[in-house]
Amino acid sequence: MARHKTSAWPLAQAYAALIVYASLYPFAGWRDQNIAPWEFLASPLPRYWTGFDVAANVAGYAPLGFLLALSFLRRGQERFAPTTNSAAIAVATLAAGVLSLWMEALQTYLPSRVPSNVDFALNLLGALLGAVAAGALELAGAIDRWSRFRLRWFIGDARGALVLLALWPFALLFPAAVPLGLGQVFERLETALAEWLLDTPFLEWLPVRDVELQPLVPGVELLCVMLGALIPCLLGYSVMRSVGRRAAFAGFVVAAGVASTALSAALSWGPAHAWAWLSLPVRLGLAAGLVMAMLLLALPRRGCAALMLLALVLHLSLLNQAPESAYFADTLQAWEQGRFIRFNGLAQWLGWLWPYAALAYVLLRLSRSERPPRMDA
Repeated sequence: MARHKTSAWPLAQAYAALIVYASLYPFAGWRDQNIAPWEFLASPLPRYWTGFDVAANVAGYAPLGFLLALSFLRRGQERFAPTTNSAAIAVATLAAGVLSLWMEALQTYLPSRVPSNVDFALNLLGALLGAVAAGALELAGAIDRWSRFRLRWFIGDARGALVLLALWPFALLFPAAVPLGLGQVFERLETALAEWLLDTPFLEWLPVRDVELQPLVPGVELLCVMLGALIPCLLGYSVMRSVGRRAAFAGFVVAAGVASTALSAALSWGPAHAWAWLSLPVRLGLAAGLVMAMLLLALPRRGCAALMLLALVLHLSLLNQAPESAYFADTLQAWEQGRFIRFNGLAQWLGWLWPYAALAYVLLRLSRSERPPRMDA
């Protein structure tokens, strides 16, 4: 079977980085209490705990164990012999356990976090369960079937695009002022930079806007939603082998975007408001995005990458010329300071950075010389 680089390893790295962020958030108030960072291991067991705490700690590390074990099992270099299931499970569990140990130890120095030996044990259990699941899927042949499916649908050098596509629905879980509108960071970045440069002579270097940012009119909102739906479709098209499978892929992508946005709305405002975001401009934008994706089914892969670059630049430009509404700002505050504080790192940074990572990826794709594109029927 033709070899390809597995997407599990970069996904594992990204997930580990998000665990670090969620474990150490808000990164403020570091202090030394003259307590050894490993002392929590010998602490008495907590008297009170909830089923949610247990499930959250197990579920938080299960994907990391799964991805690490999978990356060890599916290494693409032919000069290495395939890793056995037991070795992959052991190494993945150990690596995740070391990360959990470091996170709990560092929480000793954070006033808002409490290290716990129970959390460490549950994290280790979650990583083990995830690694065992990866090993079981490998023994059952499911990973080989996925590899064959990937070779039929995507080119060999598709790892970066597949990682971005896998992260896109999770990026949509963080509330966006415009549905499918990722990367709206200008106003926040401007405010943060001004606060950082306060009481310094460099504050005067910041450009001053002549006019305030204006809310998006319905027509521009429609265009943003259309581009938000079209961009991941073009990303997939740029690494797909067959024109015929692109239609099914586009339908799946738009459905995944709608489902993720509905889940985000349900988490933010309650299940009764899961579909409140589907205004007329949004519905028309989703339909227009799907229609555009169908019209571009036969576009060559390199052409898809070039068109995606243009769509990304236009999308980010339109989004960042609009302000965040006061109601939307209240929603973000609830996510960042309320019950979503542990989930904040996972979704917020993905929502902010996904389009810029996609922009860097497509620029690298277009800067490399490739063989003349040949599309299968």
